[in-house]
Amino acid sequence: MSVAAAVMILTGLLLLAAALHDVAARTIPNAIPLLIAILGLALRLLEGTLALGLIAGLIVFALAFLAWRYGAMGGGDVKLLGACALVAPPAEVHVMVLAITLVGGVLSLFYLAFRGRRLGAIPARSPGLFARAWRAEIWRLRRGGPLPYAVAIFGGTVLTLAV
Repeated sequence: MSVAAAVMILTGLLLLAAALHDVAARTIPNAIPLLIAILGLALRLLEGTLALGLIAGLIVFALAFLAWRYGAMGGGDVKLLGACALVAPPAEVHVMVLAITLVGGVLSLFYLAFRGRRLGAIPARSPGLFARAWRAEIWRLRRGGPLPYAVAIFGGTVLTLAV
């Protein structure tokens, strides 16, 4: 297995962990974007595109920071987006951002479709993390809570890296 393939797999697993954590708690642990950024920097260094990768990552981070500043995005999402921009080849960062936007649009449509609707509730005494997360998500859907945008970042980044 090549180093690039190993980085892609590790990035995918870290993004999956971020997405699951975002769904469950609406937070993204700082260690996840940090590890993804380190993997991305190592990959950019190995491929000889460190300068372009840093520029692309900084541009994505700066634009996402502006979105955070105006309340359109969470801080964890900003860090995760910037880190993912380091992993993607610099020439593909715009494709990754477009893919994340499209997956985010589908996620938004899902949340809008189910906002205020009664979904199948899991009995309150059901054990397990999945049952707790599902109950919390139903509660958020009913109240119009924020989207777990790490899910969109996961989907768009994995689609871009897999192609």
